Amino acid sequence: MLKNKKNVQLLVITLVCVFAINWLSEFVYKRFDLTQDKRFTLSEAAKTTIASVDTPLAIDIFLEGKLPTEFKRLKIETEQLLKEFSAYNSNIKYRFIDPLEDTESRNAIQQQMVKLGLKGAQVEIRENGKISTETVYPWALAYFNERTVPIPLLKNTLGASAEERVNNSIQNLEYAFADGFSKLTQPKRRKIAVLKGNSELDDRYIADLIKTLREYYYIGKFTMDSVSVNPQRTLRTLMGYDLLVIAQPQQAFTENEKYVLDQYTMNGGASLWMIDATVQKLDTVSGNSFIFSLDLGLNDFFFKYGVRVNSNLIKAVPSAFIVLASGQERDAQYNRYPWLYSPLSSKNSEHPITTNIEAVKFDYVSTIDTLPNALKKTILLRSSSFSKIVGLPVEINIDKEIPEYLKIVNDGPSPQEFNGGQIPMAVLIEGEFPSVYANRVKPFRISEDKEKSVPTKMVVISDGDVIRNQLDRSRPLELGFDKWTNTFYGNKEFLLNTVNYLLDDSGLINIRSKEIAVPFLDPQRTADKRTQWQVINLLLPLAVLALFGIFFRFIRKRRYAVISTDPSA
Repeated sequence: MLKNKKNVQLLVITLVCVFAINWLSEFVYKRFDLTQDKRFTLSEAAKTTIASVDTPLAIDIFLEGKLPTEFKRLKIETEQLLKEFSAYNSNIKYRFIDPLEDTESRNAIQQQMVKLGLKGAQVEIRENGKISTETVYPWALAYFNERTVPIPLLKNTLGASAEERVNNSIQNLEYAFADGFSKLTQPKRRKIAVLKGNSELDDRYIADLIKTLREYYYIGKFTMDSVSVNPQRTLRTLMGYDLLVIAQPQQAFTENEKYVLDQYTMNGGASLWMIDATVQKLDTVSGNSFIFSLDLGLNDFFFKYGVRVNSNLIKAVPSAFIVLASGQERDAQYNRYPWLYSPLSSKNSEHPITTNIEAVKFDYVSTIDTLPNALKKTILLRSSSFSKIVGLPVEINIDKEIPEYLKIVNDGPSPQEFNGGQIPMAVLIEGEFPSVYANRVKPFRISEDKEKSVPTKMVVISDGDVIRNQLDRSRPLELGFDKWTNTFYGNKEFLLNTVNYLLDDSGLINIRSKEIAVPFLDPQRTADKRTQWQVINLLLPLAVLALFGIFFRFIRKRRYAVISTDPSA
């Protein structure tokens, strides 16, 4: 009786503890992430994007139905991430949808997807030994307060396998959703000025980046024409912007213009310079082109800030490709050839601007030297180790150079010829900038001339084409997409990160630094060991069950055998 009473007391105490823990869990919320890479822990920047959401934010994810293995993995990772968002804020609601489930309206749905800008991916489905082709839409649509934002789930990766593409997409998932939530929930705060007046790139060639930036910031054109009439008012107007974007100017800057730009920096304005130190001119007689130096009058300007953009060119391996036609009219064939004057960047993976981005494509890019001063300089993008510096002027003869480049790529670059090492092509400058016009005669008078800036930032890129998007029948294509080779480069992602960083909006790009280890099976070893593991999976459970039966029978027989020999029985 005493023993039974103790058991009842223990049971009552256990039930009371369980109910108490459940009651406390209503008031205290805690989840434990025991993974090594903290893949289930949301960053503070991601939490900030949904912290103020007090009404339902709905998400439709189009990863349902027949999916290949890599997309099933992407679906699982997406669902796990959204569970974390939903656990942090219960107003986050999501569901998975098969957009092509209704076969009768499949064409109409696909057309609607295209209108929304949701491009499908053609994938192979292997089922019961048969291979079929399906269209998968690796996208999500987020809805909040009558606004809709598309969220891409698949990250295009240059030359990547299916597993690498999924791995990169999983790395990018938290950023993709946090970025989408930010567009829905956070109002615009910063202002960007796009400089005009010095023969910069036409609007249609920078349209894609500007369109994307408008989702985050206020964008306005700023012309320097008024400097010659009223430079003081021009400076006051310019100081109303947080960032100045200069995209491939071709006309030299006057002293008045440079003084306005200098004082803009002294007052804390950030700037993104994408400039050419060269100009290309066509020889109508030979049909070849020549590259000459281009003087924008900015040498002393950048020299004071600790960088120098040189009048030369970089040839490097690897490079982007160009497409050339051979044959006549209908019989023409288009072939890809390496073009060493379009080097692909080697990134600084330790900086949040360049973490987890694709190679950036440059065209006729020059070298950048960094000079010693008190400012902090970080090289964001370099050429590859196999680089060569070409002096100016130089003739560009495609017929002569293509066979040479093919030989270099096929046989490998000569270390004696391509001995330039990794050459800087994009540099970040941070700190308190000295004025270019300190201890100099000023072009005009202003009431509050400054000779040292408050802490600010500047990025200098020695190629204006890095921001140029291609056109398709006068319609701007996505920045970084080469329609001739059907290849995506990292130009857009790099420039978006750069703008975010220059505007101190670095919370989202810091999410990119998060590394998630996605384990994959070795396909070769999987094929070799397939029969072995099939046998183990089939026989091992039966063997364990048989051993348990034998052991249980032995224990039972021994126990009852002892009882039967007891004299008191």
